[in-house]
Amino acid sequence: MDLVLQFGNTVICGTRHETAKALRLQNTMNAMSDQKWVEFLKQGYLRLGCVLAEAELRQLCHRIDEIMLGRASVDYDRMLMQLDPGSGDYGDLAKQSKGFKVATLNHRKIQDLEYDAVFLEYLQRPLFRHICARAYGPETEVACFRSMFMNKPAHGGTRLRWHQDRWTFLDRDPKITIWTALDPSSVANGCIQIIPGSHHALINEESGSGFLTEEQAEAEVARADPIYLEVPAGNAVLLHNWLLHSSDCNGTDIARRAFSVCYMDAATQSTKGGIFPIVFGKSALSPDQVRRRVHRCR
Repeated sequence: MDLVLQFGNTVICGTRHETAKALRLQNTMNAMSDQKWVEFLKQGYLRLGCVLAEAELRQLCHRIDEIMLGRASVDYDRMLMQLDPGSGDYGDLAKQSKGFKVATLNHRKIQDLEYDAVFLEYLQRPLFRHICARAYGPETEVACFRSMFMNKPAHGGTRLRWHQDRWTFLDRDPKITIWTALDPSSVANGCIQIIPGSHHALINEESGSGFLTEEQAEAEVARADPIYLEVPAGNAVLLHNWLLHSSDCNGTDIARRAFSVCYMDAATQSTKGGIFPIVFGKSALSPDQVRRRVHRCR
């Protein structure tokens, strides 16, 4: 018989074993040791381990499938969506744009998922709040620069060349991203490649979005061997935004789905305008607010 367990705004449905595991995760994933934080500052990444119980993982996977197929009660007009081109070539990507386009599980990217209550509840986990307090200060309100689903469909996906995550239209660079594997992420299906310790300085400041030139990429790869960041489903990794990373296509029958959230100081200003919802702080967006907004739009 399935059980129902609730802590905070999170409700877990599953077997007794699954709900007990979820409770243990919630109790143990609320803080990070000083030693782990020092490790992150040195290497630019840190494995956070398993952060999703089996029932929670199934819930997120089901939710994103429903969103891709156009079946979810969400405000699609607020969400950026982009299809996978099928060629593997980044240059073939259509520009991402707001609004639902076609029912398919072959979306490459869906952004603005903080406006979905299920994903908002996840990205507001106590562990992630603690990490943001470490990065920005305990009294700093934290906004979501982007929360996005990234997908490399089976025998598809897009090659992503070496880059650092930064955007010149922001008046300060966001510092951290938390990347969660929804499927097992492996070398074969295009897992992230990283160069540990490469986050201490910007390499190509002239790039508006942090991409390296071919010459710069060759020099960085020659200087330090990249590693493949294989991640089991339900596990998360903390990444410094300046950490060099890239990825290849998916050569397997299994999709490589992930949920990536970039957290930033809520005081950040953009020359492009736009609204970056606060997710940690007194005026933080709540899942109930999102649900009410979707209900009014229906």
